[in-house]
Amino acid sequence: MSEKLDIFSDVSNPLDSVEDVMASHDWTFDRPHPDELFVHVTGKRGQYRMTFLWQENFSAMQFFCEMDLTIPESHKTMAARALMAINQNLWLGHFDIPEDTNTPIFRHTTLFRGMNQTSGADHIVDLIEISLAECERHFSVFHMLSSKIHMNDDVLVLAMADSEGEA
Repeated sequence: MSEKLDIFSDVSNPLDSVEDVMASHDWTFDRPHPDELFVHVTGKRGQYRMTFLWQENFSAMQFFCEMDLTIPESHKTMAARALMAINQNLWLGHFDIPEDTNTPIFRHTTLFRGMNQTSGADHIVDLIEISLAECERHFSVFHMLSSKIHMNDDVLVLAMADSEGEA
């Protein structure tokens, strides 16, 4: 009888690398459990809460970048249309608005099998940079959806248009 091969045994907990990345940015973080890490980040347009969850059984890390916004029930249908339009153009991750919080989040799950401490850290830096860039890029859409202003398709299309520069 052959011995069962554990294909995930070569991966250390990447949250150790996440801690190193947080320290290099002077970001204060909380690691309440060896498999969970939380950090609050201030972007150019908004506040974000990043969550990193390590799942050792699969050598996978779930990552969430949550916006400090809440979408009211009256804008949920419009938000669903915005999510579909935004997500179809993303290469990595996706935006979601969970029913229990109505808070827009950028999510991505990544596999770490075969990575070492150095390549894992580089991967985490890329993930953080990409997620913050996407959150900043689409912040105005989610900000409008979280407001009490009357929304219609024309306003949504305008909010979703990519703009050059800053006012």
